[in-house]
Amino acid sequence: MAASTRLVLGPLVGAIDQGTGSTRFLVFNAKTAELLSHHQVEIKQKFPKEGWVEQDPREILQSVYECVEKTCEKLTQLSIDITNIKAIGVSNQRETTVVWDKTTGEPLYNAIVWLDLRTQSTVERLLKKIPGRNKNFFKGRTGLPLSTYFSAVKLRWLLDNVEEIRHAVAEGRAMFGTVDSWIIWSLTGGKNGGVHCTDVTNASRTMLFNINSLEWDIELCQFFDVPMSLLPKVRSSSEIYGLMKICPSLKSGALTGVPISGCLGDQSAALVGQMCFQDGQAKNTYGTGCFLLCNTGSKPVVSDHGLLTTVAYQLGRDKPACYALEGSVAIAGAVVRWLRDNLGIVKTTEEVEKLAAEAGTSYGCYFVPAFSGLYAPYWEPSARGIICGLTQFTNKNHIAFAALEAVCFQTREILDAMNQDCGIPLSQLQVDGGMTNNKILMQLQADILCIPVVKPSMPETTALGAAMAAGAADGVGVWSLNPGDLTAVTCERFEPQINPEESEFRYARWKKAVIKSMGWESTDATSNGNGLDK
Repeated sequence: MAASTRLVLGPLVGAIDQGTGSTRFLVFNAKTAELLSHHQVEIKQKFPKEGWVEQDPREILQSVYECVEKTCEKLTQLSIDITNIKAIGVSNQRETTVVWDKTTGEPLYNAIVWLDLRTQSTVERLLKKIPGRNKNFFKGRTGLPLSTYFSAVKLRWLLDNVEEIRHAVAEGRAMFGTVDSWIIWSLTGGKNGGVHCTDVTNASRTMLFNINSLEWDIELCQFFDVPMSLLPKVRSSSEIYGLMKICPSLKSGALTGVPISGCLGDQSAALVGQMCFQDGQAKNTYGTGCFLLCNTGSKPVVSDHGLLTTVAYQLGRDKPACYALEGSVAIAGAVVRWLRDNLGIVKTTEEVEKLAAEAGTSYGCYFVPAFSGLYAPYWEPSARGIICGLTQFTNKNHIAFAALEAVCFQTREILDAMNQDCGIPLSQLQVDGGMTNNKILMQLQADILCIPVVKPSMPETTALGAAMAAGAADGVGVWSLNPGDLTAVTCERFEPQINPEESEFRYARWKKAVIKSMGWESTDATSNGNGLDK
């Protein structure tokens, strides 16, 4: 085993994949893109009040150290020399907001997760400052509507509500960043000279970043009343940011001195990992949420159908940025976790596929998992989750099936919007992410879209994208991104198996359920922090 492993080795590249549900560290062969080893740790989400979603930044960081340590141990057991790891890339859950003290290295509050809804009253207050209360007022600069989803609103809430953060800002001790910034700063030395940076893809999700000039926008910072001194330096997605420093949490001293040279928000990383480098190429990632991105090339395209405009990647300091249209769905894999953790109808997420297979249909039951309102294409924060069409015949198997179907219907909605904006309908959908292991889900998706769904045999495309960016960076140069050098990917295809009329009938019923989920919560109810009507 060891001898055969050595035969395939050249330079290796590591990738930290810090998602909403878990953290992973994966190591790839830079010449073949083969995944050699990985380790994964689930991350706890805290729900201190209704609509609030937090994570402990210390736990996130500790999970990174644990994953690096364990993966290096596994590589050593395979007789793979970890000194062959020449670079590390970072991919991360986007928008999630961390503020920390640069003198102590400690977070000043829990990370406010992208799904969090506490800022609805902050959004309403900010809308009053905008002519006509137009939530798309800044879309030309940011590509984004004013929403609870993006970092600037979360940071505004922290500055308004956490005295410790206000003090730290006044004393010049506070640093703000998305999860990538927190990880890179900590791994490159933390309070002892850590590098405070982010990349263009993560910056483009803050609402403080001008996606045309690729710089922090002074007027946006003034509008949100955010001191620019808190912000990380914006870099490209592929360059050496700093070197891994010795860390007491890494017992072996593994990877000390290795450059951190790739950084991409998770959805951009998946676009790179799926090798969607041409205009019109698209991918859909099924994680906690669901994210459909379509590469639109070197010019930002503004959507008329509720999609976001975002920076897709900038693979080098002197390279042009590429842009994407994005359809964002808040709840995908999270609905399966909810069936497990909140309803307790399954003990493992894998069981949901089994229950759905037993049902074979939802028998007219529809589930709209608007736990955090509705994202694209509606941007309707007043919506809440509903299950409708229940009868005495309905059982947990039907609800499990309806939950999976909900993921597929939500994807259909954002795909329809994407096709309208782009003018050329996608002929197939490239997919990735943890949920794509669920074959029932993939077949359902093909049936509901009426086009083939194509899944790469190596589903870790998010981590692969971060590794590609890191390995291709100037000064590292172990991974070629030339089209001729990219490894061909083997795929599994799911073809539609139901007739389009049935698909359209089910989709129309879903749309009816979506309308019933809207207007449920008032702003006043959300603003008092407990979600109860006053």
